[in-house]
Order: sequence, then structure tokens, then C-alpha cells
Amino acid sequence: MEEKQKKSYEDITIRECLKTIGSEVKQFKGASIATPLCMILEVLMEMMIPMLMARIIDRGVEAGNMSVILSTGGMMLVIAVMGLLAGMGGGIFGAKASAGLAMNLRSKMYRNIQTYSFSNIDKYSTSGLVTRLTTDITNVQNAYQVLLRMAMRAPMSLVIAMTMTIIISPRLSTVYLIAVVFLGLFLFFIISKVTVYFREVFEKYDDLNASVQENVSAIRVVKAYVREEHEKSKFNKAVENLYNMFIRAESLIVMNMPVMQATVYTCIILISWLGANAIIQHELTTGELMSLLTYCMNILMSLMMLSMIFVMLTMSMASAQRITEVIKEESDLKNPEDPVMEVPDSSVDLAGVNFGYNKTAEEYVLKDINLHIDPGEMVGIIGGTGSAKSSLVSLIPRLYDVSEGSVKVGGIDVRKYDLTVLRDKVSMVLQQNNLFSGTVLENLRWGNEEATEEECMEACRMAQADEFIVKMPDGYNSRIEQGGSNVSGGQKQRLCIARALVKKPKIIIFDDSTSAVDTATDAKIRKAMNEQIPDTTIFIIAQRISSVQNADKIIVMDDGRISVVGTHEELLKKSEIYRDVYESQTGGTGDFDNPFD
Repeated sequence: MEEKQKKSYEDITIRECLKTIGSEVKQFKGASIATPLCMILEVLMEMMIPMLMARIIDRGVEAGNMSVILSTGGMMLVIAVMGLLAGMGGGIFGAKASAGLAMNLRSKMYRNIQTYSFSNIDKYSTSGLVTRLTTDITNVQNAYQVLLRMAMRAPMSLVIAMTMTIIISPRLSTVYLIAVVFLGLFLFFIISKVTVYFREVFEKYDDLNASVQENVSAIRVVKAYVREEHEKSKFNKAVENLYNMFIRAESLIVMNMPVMQATVYTCIILISWLGANAIIQHELTTGELMSLLTYCMNILMSLMMLSMIFVMLTMSMASAQRITEVIKEESDLKNPEDPVMEVPDSSVDLAGVNFGYNKTAEEYVLKDINLHIDPGEMVGIIGGTGSAKSSLVSLIPRLYDVSEGSVKVGGIDVRKYDLTVLRDKVSMVLQQNNLFSGTVLENLRWGNEEATEEECMEACRMAQADEFIVKMPDGYNSRIEQGGSNVSGGQKQRLCIARALVKKPKIIIFDDSTSAVDTATDAKIRKAMNEQIPDTTIFIIAQRISSVQNADKIIVMDDGRISVVGTHEELLKKSEIYRDVYESQTGGTGDFDNPFD
């Protein structure tokens, strides 16, 4: 998958990157235009100062004319202040434009990620998306600011300084021309080499973030198994890999500085020697020589800025490609042109369904599924690990699209519904129960923002959650920590069930979501739902037969196929596997994955 992902973002062209990222400048166009204009003004002011210095030396100091010194010095002061103000303006506008671009890019990426189907999300690692939303966007932000400020200032300063040296002394200006050509070729060599390393650096960032995320999210498991040293070792390895890649890249970049300095000193020595001879021969004045030396520094500083620009652009190009890939990624699931906006009833039909997570997969995960569920039925689904139970129910709210066949809810193909309408009528309580930081009520209202407190309390009573919520310090206003770390596994599951019930859906899917709940509480939850929401179709995926034995239908899954369907009594008679599992579980030792233990 990583290789496929790598090829995907590297295939994005520079033009695509510029078009995608440039479109997010939006309301910061004014600041983006003002920044280079301020830099142009700053350069113009700076380029005038050496000429005025030459005037002071030649017409003021050497001629002993104090009025020329004072008037020219006053002009230099005004020009310096104007240049300072222009530079400050460029800095302020540049910061505003680059920070604004980063803000828009993060918002655009995050909004697009929210539209992804599960298959889109499967393409990226969580750590990879985090890196793109943080490190990659920061790289682009810094590059954009440098581009606005330096990319206009450096070339313009270089051109104007070269022009002024040619005007002052065409013969001596050839020294600068040779230096510019030499440094330009050397810079091109460095950029071509370092680009490869920066592409790999960001993949190492993904590995580093993955290590941190995995460790922090599973910190209890790490401590329970005393694996701190192992995790430290794994993290250090990721850090060292990143360090080594940066060392390789930076070791090439740092070559730029000594070569640049050597060139500057060589130019100064040559200009001083040749200029002194020109003064003796009356071909050059002392003031003009001082101007040439000043322009020498301007030219070479401009080259150094250009080298920094190219390095940053090289770094940011890999980031820009990764950002563009996420923004341009289109969800595999799209609304039809004229979507159905109402779900008639809670019936479910699967006809000739074959499904694979990967479109190029040789074998389907679900094979030849045919099933009819009447409105209001309770359906149990059991099967061994990997029998595709979760895959089956994921097709009902259209978290994935079938590869072949059709899934209908209320007699209408799910691909004809508006996605929001369909998913509002289907609640899922997943295997991994996620709660969010906030109060109990805020978590419950994820299912329905408009739900009243009484409706939330009623859902909690049905989910058997009310009994522990009322004992919390602030009741329903008690705070839930991130990930639900301050409640037990069973309490978390009951809160998630209540959250699903608050939606008042037509279909509820419980994906092994009472595994941490004791058998008695599990029975109370099922009894409450049977009595209070009889018209709601309920799917229960479970390992315990006691959780599904009162269902209207029980589906036994085996290797992606429906092995047998029937009631508890019917399956005891016609399914040997079901009967053996039931007998082993009622004996207190059963597990569906090991039916003959």
C-alpha cells in the first residue's frame, strides 16, 4: 500500500500543485500582492544608497563640500526609512498571506477528509494524514512566505545591482557575471541531489507520527505488558531514521555557504585590486569603487537568498504533492444526481451481493449474499473471526459499495439515497467505541444535536446507562475525557448504544458492541429495545449465542458466505456447528471461534 501511495503523490505534476494550492489563497490575494510590491520598493531604496554614498565621497568628502554631504546624507536617511517601512510592510503582509494560505489548506484538507469513504481512508495511514495536516502544510506556509518576500526581492536586487555595476564599470562587472554563473551551476547541482532526500524525509515523518500515535493511544496496554523499553526503542529508531535523512540532505545544503563565502571574498579581492588600478589610471573614482564593493555584497547576498528559496521550494514541493493528493482525492461514494430524500421503511434486502475492499482483489470478502429482512425484525449475526460479519452490515448504511449485486433499504437501492438521509436512519454501534471530550450530554447529542435532555435520558435508560450516569459527580453534565478514558469499557459501550438510540433511527446495527457488558445487562438492553422500539430493525453481531438467541432470524456466517439462516430453535436442529457452539457456551467454556473446545 505504501508503494502505491508513494507513486500516487509523486505522479502529481507541479502544475497541479500550483493550481490546487494557489486556489486556496482566496481572501489573502491582497496581502499576497502587497508583499512583493513592498519588497520591490525596499530593493529600489537599497539600490539607491550606494550611489548616494559615492556622491558623498566624490563630491562631498574629496571636494570638501559640506552642503553636498548634508543634503545627500538627508536623502539617504529618508530613503533608508522608506526602505525600512517597506520591509516591515513586506514582513507583515507576507506573514498574513502565508498563515492565511495554511489556514485555508488545513480547512480544505480536513473538509475533504470528512467526505472520504472507508475505502478512501484505508488508502492513507492516520499518521500520514496528521503529517500532511501539520508538517507538510507548515513547509508550504514557510515556502510561500519566502516566495512572496525573497523570490521578488532577490532576483530584482540581483538584476539592479548587476545593471548598476555595468553602468559604473563594464569591465569590472564581468567579475560578478562569472561569479553568478559559477554559483548558479553549483546551486543547480545541490538542488538536483537534495530533492531525492527531501521526498524520503516526509515518509519518515509518517513513521515517526505512527509510532507516537500508536504508543499514546495504547499506553495502558504498553504499561500492562511492560513494553516501555520496546516502544522507546521503536521510537528512537524512527527518530534516527529521520535524523539520518536530514543529515544527508543538510550535508549537501551546507556546502552552499562555504562556496558562497569563498566566491564573495574572491570577488572582493579582485574588485579591490582591479578597482585600485582603475583609480590610479583615472578610470574609476573612489566613490564608484565603494559602490562596486557594496553592489558586490548585494549581488552575492541575492544569490544566497535565491539558493535558500530553491532549497525551501524543493522541500515544500514534496509536501505540496502530498497535500494536493489529499485535496484532490475524491470519495468513492457519491450522491446520485437526483437522490431519494426519504427512507420508506426499515426493510433490508441483499441480492446477489459480492464485495471486496480492493477493486483489484482476486477474491471477494462477501460472496453470493442473498437476504431479506422485514421491518422491525431483530437479526442476529454470528460467525468465526474473519467470517465478514462486520463487512456485511457495513453495506447497509453504504459505508462501502457492493462490487456486484444490490443492497436495498426500504425497497430502494442504497446508491439512490442521499447519503446523509440514509445514514441518519441507520445507527451503528461499532466494535471500537469512541467517545469524545465533553459532557455526557454532548456525547449523546452526537446522534441528534436537537435532542432534549429528556430524550437523552430515555435513551440512556434503554441502554442501561442511566444507572451509572446519575452516580457521576455532575450527572449528565459530567465530563468525559478524551477517548472515554474516565469510564469503564462496559460503561463506554452503553453510552455508545444510547448515543445511537438518540438518533431514533429505523435501523440499528450493534457490531459486537455489548462484549464488555455482563450477560444480565445485555439481556436488559435487548428487552428494553424490543418493548420500546418495536418498529426498528435491529442487527446484532455477537460471539455469545445468548445475545442473539431471541432474535427473529439468526444468520450464521462462514468464510464470507451465509452458511444458514433460521431461528434459535431451527438452528439447533439443522446446524451442527451452531448446536455445538450453543452447548459449549451453555456449559460455560464456549467460543464461536473454537466450537469444539
